[in-house]
Amino acid sequence: MTPGWMTDDVALFRDNVRKVFEREFAPLEERWRRQHLADRSVWRQAGEMGLLCTSIPEAYGGAGGTFAHEAVVAYEQGRALVNSLSINVHSGIVAHYLLAYGSEAQKLHWLPKMATGELVAAIAMSEPGAGSDLQAVRTSAVRDGDEYVINGAKTFITNGHHADLVCVVVKTDASRGAKGVSLLMVETADLPGFRRGRLLEKIGQHGLDTAELFFDGVRVPAANLLGDEEGQGFKQLMQQLARERLLIAIGAAGMMQRAIDETLAYVAQRQVFGEPLLAMQNTRFKLAECQTDATIAQTFVDACIERQLAGTLDVPTAAMAKWSTTDKLCRVVDECLQLHGGYGYMTEYPIARLYVDARVLRILGGANEVMKELIARSMERNA
Repeated sequence: MTPGWMTDDVALFRDNVRKVFEREFAPLEERWRRQHLADRSVWRQAGEMGLLCTSIPEAYGGAGGTFAHEAVVAYEQGRALVNSLSINVHSGIVAHYLLAYGSEAQKLHWLPKMATGELVAAIAMSEPGAGSDLQAVRTSAVRDGDEYVINGAKTFITNGHHADLVCVVVKTDASRGAKGVSLLMVETADLPGFRRGRLLEKIGQHGLDTAELFFDGVRVPAANLLGDEEGQGFKQLMQQLARERLLIAIGAAGMMQRAIDETLAYVAQRQVFGEPLLAMQNTRFKLAECQTDATIAQTFVDACIERQLAGTLDVPTAAMAKWSTTDKLCRVVDECLQLHGGYGYMTEYPIARLYVDARVLRILGGANEVMKELIARSMERNA
C-alpha cells in the first residue's frame, strides 16, 4: 500500500534516486570499502544528480523539496547498501541547522556550496569522554574579540576526513551545563590548529569516512556562531535530533527490506535435500516473520514521515521509531543470514555486509537505551 506522503512527484523522484544509487554508486562500494572512504569526487556527482539538500529552498541553492524527498534519499541509500558517504549528516542535519538557526549571510554563504557538493559537511558532537551525553562535551570555545578560540577533540565524526565545513558542538561557558553549549561553524581549509586524525577502523561500514578531529587554538570568526547568542546549542540540538533519528529509522527500513529481498531470492534457488530451501516450512515461517516485522516498522515510519511533514513529530515518537526500527533491523538481518547458511558469512554476499553494517544504527543518533529513557521521561511527565 502506497503511503499518503508518496505523491506522484515524490514517486518519480524515488525512481530516479533508486537508479542513481544502483547504477552509479553501488558498483563503487567494494573499492570504497577497501580504501575506507569514498572518493571526494562523489560528492560533486551527488550534487549534480540532485541528491544533496533536496529539502533546502531554491533561494539557498537547494532543490526546494520537502522532507518526503529527504526520506526517499535516506531509504534508497539504505536499500542500495551505499553507505560510504553520509547524505543524512550533510543534507538532513547540517544543512538544516543552518536553515533553522543560521543568519541570512551564513545561509547564502554555505548552503549553495553544500547543494553542489563543493563543500562536504559534518557535525562534531561525540568526544572521547562524551558520546550520547551532549552536556558533557569538553571542547571549548572562548571569545577573543571578533573570534572564538576552539580547543578540544572530537571522535566518531562521520564525513570527518572529507569535511570542508564542520558544525562543532562546543562549551562557550563550562559553568552553565547545558546552557553553556553552543554551535560553531568551522571551515577547515588551510585552518591553523585544525587537524584530522586517522580514519577509524570499524567492524562494519568500512567505506564510511569516520575520523577524529582535533582543535588546537583554532580561531574562527565570531560570526560563525549559530543563533543570536551563546548558549543556544543544546536547545538547537534537541530541536533537530528528532529529524536525525527519523532519517536513521528510514534508512534502517530500507536496509531491512533489502535483507529480506536478498534472502528470498537466495532461498528460492538454493537446493537442500533435493528441493529449494524456500519449500521448507521453517524457511517460509522465518521469512513471514521478517516481512511482518519490516511491514510494521515501515508503517510506523510512514506515519512519522507524515507527522514530520505536518510539523508535529515530537522527540519521544522519533525516539520510538529510531530504536524500534534499528532493533528490528538487526534481528531481521540475523535471521536472514542464518537462512543463507555458510554463504551468509561470506563478504561477497550482501547479507554479510548488512550484518556488520546494521549494528551501529542502534548507537548512531543516540544509543537505543537513551531513546528508551527519553520515551520513559515523556511517559512520566504525562502520568
